[in-house]
Amino acid sequence: MPALSTGSAGEMGLYELLAALPTQLQPHVNSQEDLTFLWDMFGEKSLHSLVKIHEKLHYYEKQSPVPILHGAAALADDLAEELQNKPLSSEMRELLKLLSKPNVKALLSVHDTVAQKSYDPVLPPMPDDIDDEEDSVKIIRLVKNKEPLGATIKKDEQTGAITVARIMRGGAADRSGLIHVGDELREVNGIPVEDKRPEEIIQILSQSQGAITFKIIPSTKEETASKEGKMFIKALFDYDPKEDKAIPCKEAGLSFQKGDILQILSQDDVTWWQAKHEGDANPRAGLIPSKHFQERRLALRRPEIIVQPLKLSNRKSSGFRRSFRLSRKDKKTNKSMYECRKSDQYDTADVPTYEEVTPYRRQAHEKYRLVVLVGPVGVGLNELKRKLLMSDTQHYGVTVPHTTRARRSQESDGVEYIFISKHLFETDVQNNKFIEYGEYKNNYYGTSIDSVRSVLAKNKVCLLDVQPHTVKHLRTLEFKPYVIFIKPPSIERLRETRKNAKIISSRDDQGTAKPFTEEDFQEMIKSAQIMESQYGHLFDKIIINDDLTMAFNELKTTFDKLETDTHWVPVSWLHS
Repeated sequence: MPALSTGSAGEMGLYELLAALPTQLQPHVNSQEDLTFLWDMFGEKSLHSLVKIHEKLHYYEKQSPVPILHGAAALADDLAEELQNKPLSSEMRELLKLLSKPNVKALLSVHDTVAQKSYDPVLPPMPDDIDDEEDSVKIIRLVKNKEPLGATIKKDEQTGAITVARIMRGGAADRSGLIHVGDELREVNGIPVEDKRPEEIIQILSQSQGAITFKIIPSTKEETASKEGKMFIKALFDYDPKEDKAIPCKEAGLSFQKGDILQILSQDDVTWWQAKHEGDANPRAGLIPSKHFQERRLALRRPEIIVQPLKLSNRKSSGFRRSFRLSRKDKKTNKSMYECRKSDQYDTADVPTYEEVTPYRRQAHEKYRLVVLVGPVGVGLNELKRKLLMSDTQHYGVTVPHTTRARRSQESDGVEYIFISKHLFETDVQNNKFIEYGEYKNNYYGTSIDSVRSVLAKNKVCLLDVQPHTVKHLRTLEFKPYVIFIKPPSIERLRETRKNAKIISSRDDQGTAKPFTEEDFQEMIKSAQIMESQYGHLFDKIIINDDLTMAFNELKTTFDKLETDTHWVPVSWLHS
């Protein structure tokens, strides 16, 4: 911060110092907006009042004032009682009214506490009815504010004892260091708990305010030192503890949404982990289902996956077309490079729960991350891709697909397509060289892995348009893909915004452009819902294409941030 040109904090009062700051800082402020902000901030009346109070307190602190008496509150009570027995004048009434105000009583109480220098809390006396054999009983008093105590309890099925099941990291119980896992709870605020259910005890605790007294028999087990939580995970599903019947304590649960980054603070319990939202200043942890537990119960209740017909479309806008999708109207085949490895079975067993992640920021010497675009037919994905390419042809690139059909007179090998023989294409399929491939009118079309590598090797951002089930197989250290789902707006908006638009059929089929039908809209919405439901956990960004210009601007902003900002990526990408 620049030095002040006149005086120092020691030579002038804080009030005068703050008042002079904007003028002193003016030569160093770059914009009028910043200068206005400084004037507004240092001219705030409440700030001036606080500074004046500070200076007054500082002045009296130097005087080292000593309290005249230690019982101002009791003296005020005696005075009020004496005044009640006398004829009251208007001044007496006003004094009585002042002495009865809660804030005045609180002020006098604080005065006495400071005067007596008695700041420690008053502990309750030791109960007289403690059994001689209970020499290890602890009486603990915790002050409860609005936050939960941060501990869960359970009932031992054999002995009936109520014990502490877990201590939530960062909670009041954890910070006190007085309550431990395994401690047996005997009383809460003098109420015996032996014959009560855990739910009843939780009700007592929730209704208690201020100080809560516990009678506890400490656990004889030695606590194992827990590892500090340095693991971060990305949630691949939505979770609301209030809707979870299995959670031990709903109040202790942590809610989150798909895509949230969570810091794991404890995995001591194999069923319930303790976590908090990444970046949350509150140190208190909450319960979330463990990865193993969530996978197990989701797999048990997960319905059988219905494999939807994929869409093979060579539709383009201005000649740009790089995806292979099957329409239910077309009698064609479409496969991914992994289908020969029985990936359908793998997909069914793949239950999304959490993924361990780590911060990643692309370095200048690294290749760009692969950008994968996913969306239903007709959503405008190709139009967005075309606009991106036209915005900077030196920065963005697309793959050149392979085909077995004959080259036409106006085409060049390696530009529109890479033309190869059917035998070579089938050999490449067997060698898993294609990300996706399909057959149309007895000709093969496919996108190869090498075509992606070719674009990235030119130091360009590769825009790849694939079926969503292919995305998981591209999520490797080599490509580090960023997946963007282009989602359609509501069907009402589709009818309104696409009424004059047309679907362009396959260029290879020399088809004509046809207007959208109601069936096209319904199929687009349904297809998008299926994609998001089954593969939404793989999407890094969702952009709704309601307005093409706005969607493009959002897409462009996303690309810019992708190259400069830090993002969370799977740990496996950086530690393979």
